Amino acid sequence: MVLYEPQRLLASGWPPRTSGADAVLLFALAYGVCTAAFVPRPVLNLAAGALFGSAAGLTGAVAGTVLGAGISFTLGRYLGQDALRPLVRGRWLTAADGQLSRHGFRSMLAIRLFPGVPFAAANYCAAVSRMKYVPFLLATGIGSVPNTAAYVVAGAQAGSPGSPAFLFSAGFIVLSGLGAAVVAWRKRHGLRAAAAPARDDAPEPELVAGAR
Repeated sequence: MVLYEPQRLLASGWPPRTSGADAVLLFALAYGVCTAAFVPRPVLNLAAGALFGSAAGLTGAVAGTVLGAGISFTLGRYLGQDALRPLVRGRWLTAADGQLSRHGFRSMLAIRLFPGVPFAAANYCAAVSRMKYVPFLLATGIGSVPNTAAYVVAGAQAGSPGSPAFLFSAGFIVLSGLGAAVVAWRKRHGLRAAAAPARDDAPEPELVAGAR
């Protein structure tokens, strides 16, 4: 970031020698690497819209999303659960192993459509399950389109904040964020409620000899 100052692209655009499909391809490659390195996707999606407009920006952003997910998925498969525990909570890994192994495509599609689970966490949780590459990448590509499109359109229309397209995309982002927060809260509440009986049923520790 310091050396190449990519933020200058938003003001001056791509170099004259790089334009059109080549620029979108380079952006998608950079997008994939950045998402694998935990760079927030909303920032990249806004940049895609600002640089290329709605259609080309959406193409580059979705391609980069699938690429970044594939990179993270491969790293997770190679590293395994033990290496990922410092990055992802253990109960998430356990829940993901069961849910994504049984209903991989459907579950990953829901995760991508309702962005309550962080992108990187979903990638690594899927990697430690028995989910296959093709369902994972297909669900990622399809499920990421609505939310990605909203950010890309917002970036493309940032110069006209009063336009219907910008207002619609901004409203969609807010509503999807609120919906994701509600779903995440309910899931967390359900996990705590399920964990409480397990703690209550745990056997009492044996008394130390001589204790009253």
